[in-house]
This record gives sequence, C-alpha cells and structure tokens, in this order.
Amino acid sequence: MGHGGGGKLMSDLITHLFAQDLKNDLLDQMGDSTILPSDLAAGRLAFSTDSYVINPLFFPGGDIGELAVNGTVNDLAMSGAKPLFLSCGFILEEGLEMKTLGLIVKSMAQACRIAKVLMVAGDTKVVNKGHGDGVYINTAGIGIINNEIDIRPQNAKPGDAILISGSMGDHGIAVMSVREGLSFESTIESDTCPLFDLVESMLVITKEIHCLRDITRGGLSAVLNELAKASQVGFEFEETKVPVRSGVQAACEMLGLDPLYIANEGKLVAIVPEQWSDPILTEMRKNPAGTDAVRIGRVVADHPGIVLAKTRIGGSRVVDIPAGELLPRIC
Repeated sequence: MGHGGGGKLMSDLITHLFAQDLKNDLLDQMGDSTILPSDLAAGRLAFSTDSYVINPLFFPGGDIGELAVNGTVNDLAMSGAKPLFLSCGFILEEGLEMKTLGLIVKSMAQACRIAKVLMVAGDTKVVNKGHGDGVYINTAGIGIINNEIDIRPQNAKPGDAILISGSMGDHGIAVMSVREGLSFESTIESDTCPLFDLVESMLVITKEIHCLRDITRGGLSAVLNELAKASQVGFEFEETKVPVRSGVQAACEMLGLDPLYIANEGKLVAIVPEQWSDPILTEMRKNPAGTDAVRIGRVVADHPGIVLAKTRIGGSRVVDIPAGELLPRIC
C-alpha cells in the first residue's frame, strides 16, 4: 500500500521500475503532465492521466467523480496548459447501485462545466463482486500551452520565492473523518476544485513562473522534496507561515499526524522569481482558489535536494519525503 502513497516507496517504484523500462525523452520530463511536441501555431500540447480509487466514494466537500475531473484538470494546469478534453474509464464492481453511479456521473458533469472542459471519450468495465471496491475511475486529459510558457519541475532557481495557495491538509482529513467515523467541532471539507483559472490569472502577471505543482498525495512535504531534487536546489520555509485550519490542526494533533504530509486537492505550490512574488500573491488572493495564498520561503543554493523548515521555536528541521502512506486511499 505504501507504494501508492505518494512518498519515498512510490518515488522509488516510478524511478527504478516504470521510468527505467519505459524510458524516453518525453516521459523523462516527470511533471504532472507531459508537454508534447506539436506543429500547432497556438502552442504545444500537454497530456496527463490519473486514476482514482478513493474510499469512501463520497466525502465532505466532494466525491470520486468531481475529484477525478479536478485532479486531471489540475495536473494539466500545473504545466501552464489550458485544459480542453478529458477521457474517463470506469471500473465498476458487480452490485454497485445505479443510483450511486448516477450521482457520481452527475458530479463529473458538473465539474466539467465548472472547469470548462469536454469529456470526449470513455470506457466501462465491470468486475466481479469483491474485486472493485464500488468504482474506480481513470481519467486522461489534453490541454494546450502558450509557446511563451516554460513551467517544469527542473526550473527552480536560487533566490526564487515559494508560494502556496492556501491551507494544508483539508482533503486528507475530510476523507479520514468519514472513513474512521470521526467528528470535530468545526466542519472539515475537502478543498477539491479546478485550479486553471488561478494559474491563468498568475500568468497574466508574468509568464516567468518557474514551477507549479498541485499538493496531493504526500502533501506539501512530498511536493517540495520532488521539486528540490528535480532542480538540484535547496528549499527553506517557515512552519509558522504555512496556513492550517484549526479543525485540521486539531485532528492532526489527535491522530499524531503532521499537516505538511497530508493531501490537498485544490491547492498549489508556485516557485516564482523574487521580483514577481508580491504581484503574483496579490493576484492569487483575488481568486476564490487563492484567497489564503501566502509566501512561505525561498529557494537556496545550499543543501541541494533537501528541504528545511524553520520551526516555531527558532530551530530548523529536515522535512523529508514520507517513506510510506500516512492516509491510505485519499484520491
């Protein structure tokens, strides 16, 4: 299970098995989506795919259908691509109620309308009872990138600012609360939402955005470590500047979890040149998906590939990529 958790085991599996046997120049980009060569005058194509095996199928703030659309739309957006088309594949378990499937499909349709994408292809398979956990969904997406944009995991440079678009851990704790039957004084809901409108508004300020990643499995810790290693730079940030909602913080303390390792489904990390950090932050805060955006740290030349957090008591600690899986099946 740890090999699907977004941490070190999953990274090793991708690097030493899939990437070795399937190696090519396009796959080697290793971004949230792959930028494809194209003769299109309007730009290049981005292509991404993802699968969703979440349990429960419905959770506070969303469901597997909405999540499947937003997740792939956001992967495309993290390369600066405008999402255009999606495909979906349904793996249905024998005995799944049609009413449940209908709710999921309606949710997907609504998510497509909000994200302004078209679902243009699909496939359905049914597996024997006990072999499908209700429903699994695979989505693939295609988007188009302006030729002036070059957003890649390898582009972070010393002196860049580290920005995040909002609070950490909302989605993971929302799913955990339903799965484990937990209740809290304040409502904790998933933050799942499409992020291209937010990215588009940032690109209006400048096309010179170096890296974007949405914060999903493995949380903020995994994303920063992946970018630091890809760019061979060091990251430093202040823990006190990372927003965490009070209910999420309380749940993490009760469960012995660190919000830095808990997934979101509607937040991003942006690595941007210092001179553009304030104008981009101002623009992000105008968007519903970025109202709580904040600068948390900077990129440094020291300790390449390592992420350091300045703690609340004035010290520093290494924030490593999680080795296994903290919260199973959150997407």
